[in-house]
Amino acid sequence: MGPLSGVKVVELAGIGPAPFGCMMLAELGAEVLRIERPGGGLAMGPPELELLNRGRRNVALDLKNPAAVKTVLQLVAGADVLIEGFRPGVAERLGLGPDDCQAVNPRLVYGRMTGWGQDGPLAQSAGHDIDYLALSGALHLIGRAGGPPQVPVNLLGDFAGGSLYLVVGILAALFEARGSGRGQVVDAAIVDGSAHLTTIVHGALAGGNWKLERGTNLLDTGAPFYDVYETSDGEFMAVGAIEPQFYHQLIQLLGVEAPDRYDVANWPALHKLLTETFAQRTQAEWTGIFDGTDACVSPVLRPAAEHPHLVARGIFVDRDGVRQPAPAPRFSRTPSQLDQPPARPGQHTREALADWGVAGVDALLASGAAVQAD
Repeated sequence: MGPLSGVKVVELAGIGPAPFGCMMLAELGAEVLRIERPGGGLAMGPPELELLNRGRRNVALDLKNPAAVKTVLQLVAGADVLIEGFRPGVAERLGLGPDDCQAVNPRLVYGRMTGWGQDGPLAQSAGHDIDYLALSGALHLIGRAGGPPQVPVNLLGDFAGGSLYLVVGILAALFEARGSGRGQVVDAAIVDGSAHLTTIVHGALAGGNWKLERGTNLLDTGAPFYDVYETSDGEFMAVGAIEPQFYHQLIQLLGVEAPDRYDVANWPALHKLLTETFAQRTQAEWTGIFDGTDACVSPVLRPAAEHPHLVARGIFVDRDGVRQPAPAPRFSRTPSQLDQPPARPGQHTREALADWGVAGVDALLASGAAVQAD
């Protein structure tokens, strides 16, 4: 029922950013068919808890078998998008590269998700989120004064710099294909996306408003009014009182006399004052004091916490006994939805291939080119 209802996507299964992008497309209403190797690939838990695989059916095909490759090309012929997350050249060696797929469907948008991109000296090298952030300069920016760079889980690279750029690129290419009648390749690389995310910092550096030393700037814990503070019960409060009127409320509600914040020389003393003040009460007490104000102070909560705002908006949902984030963003007429839990590899092979118009499914299953899970 989402805004992408009617769009058909073939996903060549990978890990991390490509599955997250496919999950988003499915939640936006696209019909996404995940093509997985028999038995599945790298997993972080049982299939029903692989939440990045939610929202789509799963077909197991042995892509080393020519009959399976031919089957994928049959699926591609009726699809709008194909997404793969292999190293550069792997899809071509399988016979499923852009030229192979667009030969059977010139309108196809071919999405490629990698860390280093399709070309360049590192294109064939292995890497992970932390490596792409390191090279792009994004990792250098994160950390406290005098300390090393801090690792932001794998959210900044894999999913912000990777998945979201993949999805934006695919949507833009789909829009363009409506007019031109021609598909194109979307080369989404995490190193590209994570560099792009630092655009604001590059402007500040050029203007002399950002220093390369970590923990000395407005938004990297250098400013005492943009930081986290421990409470008396070992929890934390996040403070983001940048604007003067918000900072005024912060100081009022803390009940302290603070030095001039515009004099950077006062920042160490102000940081000490805020540290000592927040340590005097529990997180719940401070939450009660700041709740509903414009002081820009919030409790640092565990994932899927039962905060009234999160509950009111339904930001987390329970599905099949698993607490998980609801789809985002939201639409007024064509809402996104969670319509399928994560599937086992090959769970829908027979029915999905038949629904997509593939002939000879029984023969594919008999030959081992396709596998139906029990």
